[in-house]
Amino acid sequence: MKIAITGGTGFVGKHLTDYFLDKGHHLYILTRSEKTSSQNNLEYVQWLSNGSDPVSSLEGIDVMINLAGKSINDRWTDEAKKAIVQSRVKATKEVYSIISKLQKKPSVLINASAIGIYGTSLDKTFTEESTERGTDFLAETVKVWEKEASKVEELNVRTVFTRFGIILGEEGALPKMLLPYKLFAGGKLGSGKQWMSWVHIEDLVRIIDHVIKTNTISGPVNVTAPNPVRMNEFGQVIGQTLNRPHWLPAPAFALKTFLGEMSILILEGQKVLPNKIQEQNFKFSYPQLDQALENILKSS
Repeated sequence: MKIAITGGTGFVGKHLTDYFLDKGHHLYILTRSEKTSSQNNLEYVQWLSNGSDPVSSLEGIDVMINLAGKSINDRWTDEAKKAIVQSRVKATKEVYSIISKLQKKPSVLINASAIGIYGTSLDKTFTEESTERGTDFLAETVKVWEKEASKVEELNVRTVFTRFGIILGEEGALPKMLLPYKLFAGGKLGSGKQWMSWVHIEDLVRIIDHVIKTNTISGPVNVTAPNPVRMNEFGQVIGQTLNRPHWLPAPAFALKTFLGEMSILILEGQKVLPNKIQEQNFKFSYPQLDQALENILKSS
């Protein structure tokens, strides 16, 4: 297959690129800067810059994966929030433009998204069938992002919104969560009762591959492991895996002072289940948190 990826140089993008190259597929990584590749089956295609013409390079692609957007892991100032939203909308508009100009459309667009769309709750369980939507910044961002991506359906292209949970791997959120434990200062964050819906990076990549191959899947797909945990349990499993104590609590007010509005990512959460992908017979390699952490820490 010929697969185009925006945001291909990020954490998720690099894992997808390595996975699909290993499977023998041809990869096109869309990038703002001019880059060349010496690797077989890997091409860099310039986009979102003056004079770039990605359409001519992408004619004949089978799959488009859109991961592009500014990281949400920086402090959410007004300027940062604006950039987070605008970067996603701009990239997704360009994806639509590219696909609309291709003579042969790809069979599927997989657009990155987030479980933050459901809002936060201590007692509710969310699946792809859930219609409830949050009103916080992250939920509003995802709503705008998915609305923009849904326009690709007008081009008769199967469109999937992969709603990522907390991604566990050698990059992303996990190293920051591990650091206090490595310093013997790990403990409960906030109340500890907030839900954490997580997924191992390898399962995330395999889910995307499964979605590509399963043409009956469209719309939202929750990319989370089937066994979410509360934050206090997450910390306890980290402590057990690293053989470190789980004892020093970080109160909510301190995290809010330190992180600002972004503290919602730690202090509030949602219990999200991956019903749609499981109904399509997907088998997780790491369904349990201890399995996932042991694998990641063993290979790091």
